[in-house]
Amino acid sequence: MPTYEYACESCAHQFEQFQPITARALRRCPVCGAPRLRRLIGAGGGVIFKGSGFYQTDYRSESYKQAAAAEQAAAGGKGAKGAGADQGKQAGKSAAGSDS
Repeated sequence: MPTYEYACESCAHQFEQFQPITARALRRCPVCGAPRLRRLIGAGGGVIFKGSGFYQTDYRSESYKQAAAAEQAAAGGKGAKGAGADQGKQAGKSAAGSDS
């Protein structure tokens, strides 16, 4: 439900009212009681997107998800082997360096 801004043309009282879009605009001022209330045009609130479902990638097809999973698995297997080999090389260098 939106928040509407109102101003009384009689007493200059301004206020906001939280009401449904389908509700009729208020007519009487809550301060002076005059029927000279008018709804102002406000900037409105900003829209905040929270949670999943707002990005194009949230709705990928099953075939895309399967291909991405297979690609990650392939890259993960190579990365683990490569990292182990690098660690072995580093251990050899540090052992050789300590002898000197």
